[in-house]
Amino acid sequence: MEMVVDLERMSTADKLRLMENLWQNLSEDDSAVASPSWHADVLQERERLTASGEEAFIDWETAKQQLRKDLA
Repeated sequence: MEMVVDLERMSTADKLRLMENLWQNLSEDDSAVASPSWHADVLQERERLTASGEEAFIDWETAKQQLRKDLA
């Protein structure tokens, strides 16, 4: 089934809803999209940084606040 969407006529809210629906649909079957080869290396490096204490996790609300501050 072919579906054509006129993005130019869609509101931003409708575009975001469409994007969320697409992401939800794609993420339901993670075997359909293979991770790029470099992804495992990045994850291993992040695990190393976390284990060594060089990096730490923060909650999403704190991350959003920091991003807003950095981008202001």
